[in-house]
Amino acid sequence: MPAQRGRSGGARLAVAGLPCVRRLPGGCQAGGHPRPLRAEGTMADNKTKSTKPANKTPPKSPADPAKERAAKRLSYESNSSHEGAMAAELSALEEAFRKFAIHGDTRATGKEMHGKNWSKLCKDCHVIDGKNVTITDVDIVFSKIKGKSSRTITFDQFKEALQELSKKRFKDQSNEEAVQEIHKLIEGKAPIISGVTKTISSPTVSRLTDTTKFTGSHKERFDPSGKGRGKAGREDLVDASGYVPGYKHAGTYDHKVQGSK
Repeated sequence: MPAQRGRSGGARLAVAGLPCVRRLPGGCQAGGHPRPLRAEGTMADNKTKSTKPANKTPPKSPADPAKERAAKRLSYESNSSHEGAMAAELSALEEAFRKFAIHGDTRATGKEMHGKNWSKLCKDCHVIDGKNVTITDVDIVFSKIKGKSSRTITFDQFKEALQELSKKRFKDQSNEEAVQEIHKLIEGKAPIISGVTKTISSPTVSRLTDTTKFTGSHKERFDPSGKGRGKAGREDLVDASGYVPGYKHAGTYDHKVQGSK
């Protein structure tokens, strides 16, 4: 019996007496009656489409600019009030610590203090008296309190350093009283700015700036009192008064004429 190759690629035997049927694309068969098209693929597609969740999120209403500005203002006021409360919580001692910590350093945050500023604080606040506490004592305490690999001290270490110095600064008082006294020396204080340049009178400078000794065109730039004449001293201005330059009685003609009338 002859064999024919079907759709599956395998050999299919032909039944005796029946014509060999070949399936055509689209669902029809060659040599027979057409069959209805299968709608399995379209039904599966419809099922998958229907299983997708619908977007039930309601559309956003247009934002109100006035409400947004009010919310931003409230958040800003709450943040500023919080910062103000934090600043109010700072003690006078910690405030002085921060002022000295940022002195001379624009990148300092005020949370740590260098040894140079520590020495300045002890000097400006009169912790160093030259008898009981010296600059050497201040440096020794700073090296003792700070960490081995650190160059700065925190506020807590700062209080420990003051406690060490209070024992030497106020020997006749108890430990608590000595700490209180040394805190009073520092509370509310700020760095003292010194080294302001002062003007020094020099005979050379005074001779060069004395306008009465100027000659030539430089003399014309100043009046007898030494004040600059401005544009009149730099340019030749035309005198339209009608009087000869240098005339002593300039401007008296009109007065005389009116007086005679």
